[in-house]
Amino acid sequence: MHTPPFAHLRLLAYVSCLLVSASLIGCSGDPMISGVDPYAPTVFKEGNTSMPLVAPNPKTLLSFYVSETTIFKFAIDTQSILIGNDGVTRYMVQITSPSGSKQTQYEGIRCDSFQVRLYGTYEANSSWRENPLGGWSAIKNNIPNRYQAALAQGAICNLSSQEKSLNTVLRSLNPNSFIGGNQLPGSTN
Repeated sequence: MHTPPFAHLRLLAYVSCLLVSASLIGCSGDPMISGVDPYAPTVFKEGNTSMPLVAPNPKTLLSFYVSETTIFKFAIDTQSILIGNDGVTRYMVQITSPSGSKQTQYEGIRCDSFQVRLYGTYEANSSWRENPLGGWSAIKNNIPNRYQAALAQGAICNLSSQEKSLNTVLRSLNPNSFIGGNQLPGSTN
């Protein structure tokens, strides 16, 4: 049997290409070689947000504690709470002044950056008005009307992570145990 000339070289070239390809594939997942740092912070990309179609439901409004110094009352519509895959928890909140006037807002909280965004307000003509200038801003913790901080620290966030369980958020909002701050580890609500 006669082997064609250069057949051994051709076989050697194929085997070499196969070995180089296999070694490149094997190294592609290594962050030291690929240059991708698995521990680097990710860039936040907010999902689409639609304004609610309805007003808050008076039957599902749940009052919550904010601070000793506030003169307003605050309630969250528990049916409106939406835990988004983008890391934002959205909800309707109703703020009642001492004179009884009410303002309802649709907001979102980011736990990773401790920020809030006002998406819109509910108008007297029974429609939602989108906030065209609504951007993310820091949640203020040391003011009397710190309701966003109370929601973030007491129910929506688990320290700097978004609470993913709606049942846990609702349990945390229990008026008998809600303190408007971080819950102690191992505490039951």
